[in-house]
Amino acid sequence: MNQRLILSSPLFEIMVSRLCQQLIENHGDFADSAVLGLQPRGIFFAERVVTELRNITGKNIPLGYLDATFYRDDFRRREQLKPNATKVNFVIEGKKVILIDDVLATGRMVRAALDAMQAFGRPRKVELMVLIDRQYSREIPVEPDYTGMKVNTLDTQRVQVEWREQGHEADRIWLVD
Repeated sequence: MNQRLILSSPLFEIMVSRLCQQLIENHGDFADSAVLGLQPRGIFFAERVVTELRNITGKNIPLGYLDATFYRDDFRRREQLKPNATKVNFVIEGKKVILIDDVLATGRMVRAALDAMQAFGRPRKVELMVLIDRQYSREIPVEPDYTGMKVNTLDTQRVQVEWREQGHEADRIWLVD
């Protein structure tokens, strides 16, 4: 297994801060906005974004965790999947929802998340924020509204994001062969 470092601290933190500033420009006071982090790894990015937004704006922005495992159209074709917890303690009806994941590849997880969100209401608008957009790997026409970095990858490669919150010594993004 070959690993190539794509990004690490402090550029990692700068990228997250830039994305938060873009959200502030588009959502103002976040009065009718909410954040949903996609399980399993999007929750670390969502927590980081919401923490920074709360520090900057002083607003209490609703944060939830969404597991879309059983909404995927390929979950029966894959190895046995372990579901994660869904924790959405608010109604998303009429809200602007910011759906957050760490890596966007095929788009299947985002499509599944859109289906899974319906259990919590019909949002007024859904925006997608990803840390890494794996270009040219899309199977479903999904494009993020907010992107940290675009990465060109081969089908045999994957992008791995390491978060301090997961016990890693630093925030890093790797390209793995």
